[in-house]
Amino acid sequence: MTVKNKVQLITYPDSLGGDLKKLGLVLDQYFPNTFEGGIHILPPFPSSGDRGFAPLTYMEIEPKFGSWEEIKKIGEKSPILLDLMINHISSKSSYFQDYLRNGNKSDYADLFIPIEKYWPDGNPPREEIEKIFLRRQNPFSDYPIQSTGEIKTIWTTFGKTTPSEQVDIDVHSRVARELITQCLSNFSQNNVKIVRLDAVGYVTKKVGTSCFFLEPQIYQFLDWLKGIADPLNIELLPELHADFSTQLRLSENGYWIYDFILPYLVLETFISKNSKKLKEYLRIRPHRQFTMLDCHDGIPVKPDLDGLFEVESAKNLVQTCLERGGNLSRIFSPHFKGSDGFDVHQIRGTYYSMLGCDDVVYLAARALQFFVPGIPQVYYVGLLAGMNDQAEAARTSDGRDINRHNYSIQEIDREVQRPIVRNILKLIRFRNSHPAFNGAFYLDHCSDHEISLMWRVENTAARLYINLNTSAIEIRYDDELTNQEKILSFA
Repeated sequence: MTVKNKVQLITYPDSLGGDLKKLGLVLDQYFPNTFEGGIHILPPFPSSGDRGFAPLTYMEIEPKFGSWEEIKKIGEKSPILLDLMINHISSKSSYFQDYLRNGNKSDYADLFIPIEKYWPDGNPPREEIEKIFLRRQNPFSDYPIQSTGEIKTIWTTFGKTTPSEQVDIDVHSRVARELITQCLSNFSQNNVKIVRLDAVGYVTKKVGTSCFFLEPQIYQFLDWLKGIADPLNIELLPELHADFSTQLRLSENGYWIYDFILPYLVLETFISKNSKKLKEYLRIRPHRQFTMLDCHDGIPVKPDLDGLFEVESAKNLVQTCLERGGNLSRIFSPHFKGSDGFDVHQIRGTYYSMLGCDDVVYLAARALQFFVPGIPQVYYVGLLAGMNDQAEAARTSDGRDINRHNYSIQEIDREVQRPIVRNILKLIRFRNSHPAFNGAFYLDHCSDHEISLMWRVENTAARLYINLNTSAIEIRYDDELTNQEKILSFA
């Protein structure tokens, strides 16, 4: 399968209307023929936590969301992208529950990673734990085995509870590979065309290392996975939060990557009204990427921007976002914090709010995203230019929920009437339809208070000019029918 060079939508299964059936109706009624690039439905599976990212199984759809039939139906009009949490599964899954009952006699014993797989004495030295790129204070959790009464210490990279609700799997085990193969086969049968490999960097583990994106082990695993996916006509999209050089190596090995650098640099460009850093990045970044401004987590900072930002500038940007209602997630591992103590992992808030709820600036930021080479993804809150949901974040005590508002049909009906939303939709239709975006990309020379980008194929071109002092945009394009240059107008 070839990924379509058109805009994709990211949404939870219940965030646009309430369930998958209503999602299909919303797409048909409010956004017909809009997301030709695909629909990324965030985990719709039965789950014990982390809003779907602690899956019980991949073979079923959570009943309150609907069924595979709704997924297949949506997939008839737009390619479907689903997540595979390749590093972990729910501690409430039937697989782990069988292991807790039967211990080493379980059919799924090899699926998990008891501490003695790597430290036979069960006592990893503190200095080795500190080298691990941690997502929680302790990468292990203790669980009781019913059949023997012993306590097993299991690798759990993710999870907010103790013991964790997300348990790492040993992707090199026979049982893991059988389950992964079964999962991809089921996806293929239900119109899934792209699989996002969530947390893939954590599947490589080795004593004395960061246990994150170890090379060449990661490529050996991805190549095995690709060998399963290719015959099923499924594209793989590794999800990796790492420094730019690591992303480059992944790209050079032939894999799609996420541009997790662009969101920060676009934000910085419009807040500072200076395009120098962004243009430097656009000159060196690979084109074969998925681009985004916002998502269900936050705007990446460390480690994604390591080496690409100045600490004082980053602190100022973070402070501006906090003043506009955002919140932060931070790096746990002392080894991976900057020597200056700067430890911001992600800035959390809606992109519209981070840009000051300014329609002119927000439209310019989206236009810039759509002109940057790559497959553009638009998060559902960003599509509707949503503002920070402080009440939901306070209710759940999860800072990420500030950007996870669930829209009712009535709210969607109201939001799509706003000029900024209508203009975003017009931009999407333009990005999807103009032939120039299938040609060559040019970064024009301009001052640091300007941005000028162009796409050209044969004699047809599309150009974007942004004056950062005013954030006003001008999009000029060649009309195929009249062969005349036109200006894209906005409400």
